[in-house]
Amino acid sequence: MKRAIVLALACLVLPAFGQEKAEDGPTSEKAKKAYREAFEYLHQRRTEAALEGFKKADKQDGGRCMPCQRKVIQYGMELRDWKSAATAGEEIIAEAQGPKEVALAHYDFGMVLLYEGLDKHKDEIVTRAHEEMTKALAAAANFPNAVFADGRALAHLRQDDAAKARFEQFVKMKASDGPDRQRALLYISQPELARAVMAPPFEITTVEGERISLDDLQGKVVLIDFWATWCGPCRAALPHVREISKKFEGQPLIVLSVSVDTDEQKWKDFIAKNEMSWPQYLDHGFTGPVAKSFNIQAIPHTFTIDADGVLQDEHIGDASIEGKLKKLVKRAQEKQLTQKQIADKTQP
Repeated sequence: MKRAIVLALACLVLPAFGQEKAEDGPTSEKAKKAYREAFEYLHQRRTEAALEGFKKADKQDGGRCMPCQRKVIQYGMELRDWKSAATAGEEIIAEAQGPKEVALAHYDFGMVLLYEGLDKHKDEIVTRAHEEMTKALAAAANFPNAVFADGRALAHLRQDDAAKARFEQFVKMKASDGPDRQRALLYISQPELARAVMAPPFEITTVEGERISLDDLQGKVVLIDFWATWCGPCRAALPHVREISKKFEGQPLIVLSVSVDTDEQKWKDFIAKNEMSWPQYLDHGFTGPVAKSFNIQAIPHTFTIDADGVLQDEHIGDASIEGKLKKLVKRAQEKQLTQKQIADKTQP
């Protein structure tokens, strides 16, 4: 589960890397060839080979290929190759020019340090991440993602007042409501959750037109089921998912099925034929926003999220998860009761 969690955490606030195309890369012909080959490896879902390809392209370009370095950071983090990611981050800082580039460079490097520190449970690395975010904000004060990331670093260092101040700053910067703003509001009220392995925030519209965001489901246990119509094991697991949906009906639990199908009509026909009445969402392939944020590479794949939004369990393939769900639902019910009792006492 750890690799999926690291990427899920990283997907919360990573804006800077990952948008380059093969033609935007290095300048030397040798490096261009290696860069294109790395993209081919990505298309073949050979991530380790792609990482080595981007490192090779950067080296052949004299260590000056910023798009290569950003890719090394991105896939180094995904593969938990912290050394490669950190080296690329330091190279970007050395080459950065102008306030915007400098801010992005320190932010990128800070993100590597933040998730390396979380992965290794080392506060000294998280402290370095905080220092990099401080440098990023010194170069560009209006940098919401650096503010959010610094809040998370401070929360993990148990500097809750400073962390809350950062999240409040982020909320003011993000006027329009969205998943990240909702998550920041959650951290303001419960800063201890910023230290937990939270499920990545997302907002979707189901086939029925219902808008659902993960943080809107606070107080409920969430079972996310990634599947596809063409997947034999997914079809075999369907009766089990349906059974869970019916078994916990009326309780604080929601089953959300996320399809990685690309044929929308075929997907709609399938869910209608099979009477899949619980919330259904089409993510349009493994590169869809929700599947990508959870690092989905195989299906069926389920994630269990507790009433606070914390990732509790992960399974590839069909699995007996009712016992875990019962415990989480019971905890959610107890929390709801406690909150009701507090509310009743505070009413005039």
